[in-house]
Amino acid sequence: MSKVRVSAFSVSADGYGAGTDQSVEDPLGRRGEELHGWAFETRTFRTMFGQEGGSTGVDESYAARSMAGLGAWIMGRNMFGPVRGEWPDHDWKGWWGDNPPYHVPVFVLTHHARPSIEMEGGTVFHFVTDGIGSALEQARAAAGDRDIRIGGGVETIREYLAARAIDELHIPVAPVLLGKGEALFAGLDLDALGYRIAKQEAGENAVHLTIVRGD
Repeated sequence: MSKVRVSAFSVSADGYGAGTDQSVEDPLGRRGEELHGWAFETRTFRTMFGQEGGSTGVDESYAARSMAGLGAWIMGRNMFGPVRGEWPDHDWKGWWGDNPPYHVPVFVLTHHARPSIEMEGGTVFHFVTDGIGSALEQARAAAGDRDIRIGGGVETIREYLAARAIDELHIPVAPVLLGKGEALFAGLDLDALGYRIAKQEAGENAVHLTIVRGD
């Protein structure tokens, strides 16, 4: 049975899932890339970016699982790019070049309509203006019996958590203190929402938490 899941979404030891002041130079906000150092060292992510080698331990096992079995993605507009407000034009097509790493339909939450973008490698960006429920419904139709991954950013994950729409979260905790940024769980009562920690495992460069929703 397919799942709605968050995978490989790193947070700092003080709970931030992104830094401040996202820009073209800092897609994850200031110091945001430090959260993902564990992933950048793995074979899965190095292969994704056309590099050789990479680690093959615990961190790699989670990285590989994060990309497996997916039929659709959902992401917020901030994850898609730094443009705010009305689209000034249709030139921006994401951070990832002509062949993004998704290879399935991706549903981008936005308040501003835009035609779908078909990229190389099977990625098609669809822009959803009528909320998280509609995006999830469209993603389910596209994914079939494969999983749907909620890719971020922080606010998008928070909305789906508050709606109890996420079945499983894999949260790597990086040994980094950001001090400020976007707090992933602030103000959310995960226990009251029915979530629990199902597993914790120390990797080479992060501690991996698996959080599941009880039904």
